[in-house]
Amino acid sequence: MPSKRRVFSLMLDDRRAKLVQSRRRPGRYELSVDGIPQSVVSMTEPTELEYAYTQHIARAMDAAAEPGAPLFTVHLGAGALTLARYVEATRAGSPQLVVEFEPALYAAVIDALPLPPRADVRVIFGDARAVADAETSDDWEDARFTVVDLWDAAVIRHHVASQEFYRRVAARSAADGVVAVNLLDGHPFEYSRRQAATLRSVFAHVAVVLDAKPNDDEGPLGNVVVFASDEPLAVVTSPALLGTPRPHMLHDGELTSWIADARIMTDADGTDSPDPDDPIWD
Repeated sequence: MPSKRRVFSLMLDDRRAKLVQSRRRPGRYELSVDGIPQSVVSMTEPTELEYAYTQHIARAMDAAAEPGAPLFTVHLGAGALTLARYVEATRAGSPQLVVEFEPALYAAVIDALPLPPRADVRVIFGDARAVADAETSDDWEDARFTVVDLWDAAVIRHHVASQEFYRRVAARSAADGVVAVNLLDGHPFEYSRRQAATLRSVFAHVAVVLDAKPNDDEGPLGNVVVFASDEPLAVVTSPALLGTPRPHMLHDGELTSWIADARIMTDADGTDSPDPDDPIWD
């Protein structure tokens, strides 16, 4: 018997998005684009997070304000709203803003998997860079926590990963706001090291969290989360937040050594993230 059943399938330009429900795990859904998993949501237990990177970000969210206190959170990239649902479950009524490029996908997800009735989640449709560059956006100001999860299927485009872009994100963040950037990379982590260097040129405090060993030249591709803030990061001051098994975390001198001579990404010389289908990962 198949373990999943389709909820919807729709075309997004030349890409296909699908939402499927698990038969073995009731209430659990997976969103994919062109066969690349984007989000896993539990409608029965929204605090149960499938992917390690979402768990790391959620732990940082937990430490960003007193338990249960409102946390203005901005999500750049909606997916199936996994972390927006987490915030609502742990901090009911928190104001949240979603910036999403695909209105049809967002509508299909919300229709299939509605948010709780009292959730305060607003959405701006458009390219995250264009929204960030807009001179006025009263909806996006003083964000306490910003999740940058801007995938075009399996690739992050360079215009939403440059120093200029992160400066705009920083300008829209609160003084103690935290930014979490989700990446996909593998040894020698050339892209992630450039991203860390770029975020370090904008924010006073940066830490990299990854589940793969940072120096394992035979390790597979995996998620890399870069946390950035102008205030000390809770994942650094209280690393036990990340739970067990403890992921690898790089900060301060260790991060400097890891970044090495990686260049800051700008609009002029930025690159898209590595394609998981590239033969270099075989």
